[in-house]
Amino acid sequence: MQDPIRLFYWPTPNGWKISIALEEMGLPYEVTLIDIGKGDQFAPEFLKISPNNRMPAIVDPDGPGGAPVSLFESGAILQFLARKTGRFYGADERARLMVDQWLMWQMGGLGPMAGQAHHFLNYAPDDLPYAKDRYRNEVARLYGVLDRQLAETEYVAGADFTIADMAVWPWASLWEGQQQVLDDKPHLARWLDLMWSRPGVVAGRALHADLRADRSDSKAQQVIFGQGRQ
Repeated sequence: MQDPIRLFYWPTPNGWKISIALEEMGLPYEVTLIDIGKGDQFAPEFLKISPNNRMPAIVDPDGPGGAPVSLFESGAILQFLARKTGRFYGADERARLMVDQWLMWQMGGLGPMAGQAHHFLNYAPDDLPYAKDRYRNEVARLYGVLDRQLAETEYVAGADFTIADMAVWPWASLWEGQQQVLDDKPHLARWLDLMWSRPGVVAGRALHADLRADRSDSKAQQVIFGQGRQ
């Protein structure tokens, strides 16, 4: 068995992507907590691994060619882990293209838009109806896209569970906090339940779940959202 992968983590949707992947792939790992409420993400030693001061990140002692490698950005980490294990990335190039496009859809669409919806609906110090409506509506549109896809496929990128599901589900599982409804999205609702039935998904989601942020801590929110940081 290889030496454990070092996971730099905090229990957020982006962190869950990688904890879920590691659990599903059965890879040994050890956790280094990056307390984003205390500003751990700005520590010089962490910035050497993740220069964009965001977690998750990993250090794999058994990287390409047997040499250690560090990676930041959850999408890149998922692709690396899938290639490393030969799992959850499709059986052929056509299937991998399907996975890639839905992974990029999450990275460029659902993740950022749902994150903004969470911010303006739950954390912003001022009530900004325009911002709330914009991001709530855009997330609703994206969930409509996802529901239509899931009407045709069991999982996000086809018949099989892949890293696309690992990327999308952490954000989609928080649909209530984004002020969404599922009554008109039965295929999305089915898939959300299906994901909860996977032990690896449940274990990855449960990792340090007790540390989830208290939204009433205004100082922590200032640190998390980078006020005053360059």
